[in-house]
Amino acid sequence: MLAKVYSATLQGLNALPVMIEVSATNNAPIRFSIVGLPDNAVRESQDRVLSALHVNGYRIPQKQIVVNLAPADVRKEGSGFDLPIAIGILLSLELIHAEDISKYMFVGELGLDGTIQPIKGGLSIAIKARELGYEGLFVPMANVREAAVVNRLKVYGVNHINEVLGFLGGTTMLYSTEVDTRREFFDSQHNFDFDFEDVKGQENVKRAFEVAAAGGHNLILIGSPGCGKSMMAKRLPSILPPLSLAESLETTQIHSIAGKLSNNTSLISVRPFRAPHHTISDVALVGGGSVFMPGEICLSHNGVLFLDELPEFSRSVLETLRQPLEDRVITISRSRYSLTIPCSFMLVASMNPCPCGYHNHPTRKCVCTPTQIQRYMNKISGPLMDRIDIQVEVESVPFEDMAKAPKGEPSAMIMERVVRSRRIQEDRYSQIKGVHCNAQMSSSLLQKYAALDADCMNMLRNAMTKLNLSARAYDRILRVARTIADLEGSQQIQSYHLAEAIGYRSLDRGDWTE
Repeated sequence: MLAKVYSATLQGLNALPVMIEVSATNNAPIRFSIVGLPDNAVRESQDRVLSALHVNGYRIPQKQIVVNLAPADVRKEGSGFDLPIAIGILLSLELIHAEDISKYMFVGELGLDGTIQPIKGGLSIAIKARELGYEGLFVPMANVREAAVVNRLKVYGVNHINEVLGFLGGTTMLYSTEVDTRREFFDSQHNFDFDFEDVKGQENVKRAFEVAAAGGHNLILIGSPGCGKSMMAKRLPSILPPLSLAESLETTQIHSIAGKLSNNTSLISVRPFRAPHHTISDVALVGGGSVFMPGEICLSHNGVLFLDELPEFSRSVLETLRQPLEDRVITISRSRYSLTIPCSFMLVASMNPCPCGYHNHPTRKCVCTPTQIQRYMNKISGPLMDRIDIQVEVESVPFEDMAKAPKGEPSAMIMERVVRSRRIQEDRYSQIKGVHCNAQMSSSLLQKYAALDADCMNMLRNAMTKLNLSARAYDRILRVARTIADLEGSQQIQSYHLAEAIGYRSLDRGDWTE
């Protein structure tokens, strides 16, 4: 008998429907084969499936069993086909009967005892099941909440194959999982592990973080070891505008495919913060591999990518950031696939001012020569620095000041100002495709929305001359000045807005290595 069961496989961020055909015949020789471009994980499902069925009392007769995964010209990857293959075998051998099997889609990895293990990409598969009009989707219990985010689809979480077989045979009642997506999402939007109120002192640096969050600007922190660069960077998500439901769905989808969602998670409600080690490879950063896996820049989509000790990263790794920072998407091309993945993130980097770490330190002496410092700074290319709008020096806070300092301003209060500024920018760029914040302004938009009066133009001219600022600093200063003005609700950039923006160009000063 020929049986058909429906499942899905992942292709990038999306799912592709797969029809699993199982034929059991008496023809010799007796064998079990899987065709349709299966990978090793799919081929190995034979042993898992047969063991699970045997342990649960199903005796498989000596027949020729052929499993076809259609469409046959698309490579099938992962262990999520175990459950539908097992159901297909039982149907083809007429050991079970299920009249409504075509209404459902099945995914799940089987343990040798029939328990159903988690799979990757449950959310993407649920989206595809609803799109294709399936009535229900069976997923492992660990994946049920992420899949149940999709409305107008019955999602059944199961722990064991017997639950599925009992439901299909009419002997077991299963109930679909319901998730109040909006309530859960908005209730958990402000659950942060770190808050800026814990940061004592460093008011100028906290102000730089506020400006960066308000305008979506990339930021680099320069300071000696132990001055608080990493500590403050971890608190940046707590002042960024809350995720929208659309952003959350897209972010959750990426993390689901990467297998980064914890069990029983529905939607990611807080902007991601990714901090890879400086030994990371190119592929681990951008994503790819023989079986596609999202890289760190994709996992930081709609959030923050923090690169600590920036000059210690491989030059080739850092150069891969240039195109994603500009386009906010990345195209990954391999021999088996070509995918375009969203990666709109804020880059926050930190570094020491010199190899020993104590250049310009108030109490400790630097032992580096200007040549060594310049060589250290040259590890970061000019094109990459071109994409970083705000450069801030971080100084160590003396113990006496730290002990006396009161708690800082809470992140919630800073976020209010950031959100208010972002709304101004969203209204301003509402008719401009691909521009949502000041950091994305082109030169033509700068001329329109960041025009300077005569006094401000003279100030900028004098600053660039006296501080020996590079030409690339010009656009950066205007973008940041526009954001500072938006934080105050000012239509026009004032001289003090411009002065603050000029102060955020530490590395562009010609006297940096002196």
